Amino acid sequence: MIPFLDLRAQYREIGPEIEAAALATLRSGSYVLGETVERFEARFADYCGTRHAVAVNTGTSALHLALLAAGIGPGDEVITVPATFVATVAAIVYTGARPVFVDIDPATWTMDPAAVAAAVTPRTRAILPVHLHGRLADMERLAALANRHGLALIEDAAQAHGAERAGRRAGAWGDMGCFSFYPGKNLGACGEGGAVTTDDPALAETIRSLRDWGQAGKYHHVRHGFNFRMEAVQAAVLNVKLRYLEDWNAARRRIARTYQEGLTGPLTRPAAIGGDHACHVYAVLAEERDRLREELGRAGIATNMHYPRPVHLQPAYAGLGYVRGRFPVSEAFSATTLSLPLYPEMPAAHVASVIASVNHVTLGVADAPA
Repeated sequence: MIPFLDLRAQYREIGPEIEAAALATLRSGSYVLGETVERFEARFADYCGTRHAVAVNTGTSALHLALLAAGIGPGDEVITVPATFVATVAAIVYTGARPVFVDIDPATWTMDPAAVAAAVTPRTRAILPVHLHGRLADMERLAALANRHGLALIEDAAQAHGAERAGRRAGAWGDMGCFSFYPGKNLGACGEGGAVTTDDPALAETIRSLRDWGQAGKYHHVRHGFNFRMEAVQAAVLNVKLRYLEDWNAARRRIARTYQEGLTGPLTRPAAIGGDHACHVYAVLAEERDRLREELGRAGIATNMHYPRPVHLQPAYAGLGYVRGRFPVSEAFSATTLSLPLYPEMPAAHVASVIASVNHVTLGVADAPA
């Protein structure tokens, strides 16, 4: 069986380092926030090219607190996309604000800036683009829009650790960048974790307070807050893994480019793979997606779908009033998307087998192209 993701392969390579870091943290007696978390925050901020990184318990919490720190609340509108994981939209709802969806660009599968421009109203307070699959959205145009209208720009960079364009990494384009360290991410903890990056010291301080019960000092609560603190053991794991992130991203891009070159059937491949794509996911669009997935399963190849139903058509968000047909690009994307196996340690023979199997199903050929 060719797995979609194999975290055990990663652990076989760096397990002793992770175990040593975790054991040292357990022996320290400091288990929530503290020096280990602060060390990770400093290193991750440096990696992203921002002045601050504030570690929290999940990527969802990172989005939630970033929105609150930007002053988002009831009566406000936040523009985002329906082609995303539901957490992007849930975080907006948690603040009491209304998610306003716009369609994605058919080439990049990220937020369409022209659609954003048409969606701005007097109630709009923020733009929340998603770096889907690890590809940076069109941040230059989105930043210009945000500046023109005086809006906060908050990146959902949960899948984009290390994606870079024009010397600027994900998390350093907007007022804040929000990351997830869920185990399967390019930079993943051994459990849950998240972070908010920013250059603004006031935003960073607000998020630090919000994550820790709204405190400005021990037992001095200056705002309504949450228990969204990062555990020290997760920070210890992330401190180890961050050293490998660039090499892992390079391996992901190599595999993605091999797919790009080898897949020749009647399917839509992603736009060109460059440094602005962290290659968290390699997905294709196939008109007969379900048949392709079934045939690959029979061949012993695991696949996934990110994401098979856009958020505006999820029952939980029916109350927003959107109907099928409102966002045709996102809907077509969700109906045809299929994610192929991709992880840094994936053997070349497995990559070749995936290519051969996909081409066999879509073209009826026995072998992958030379």
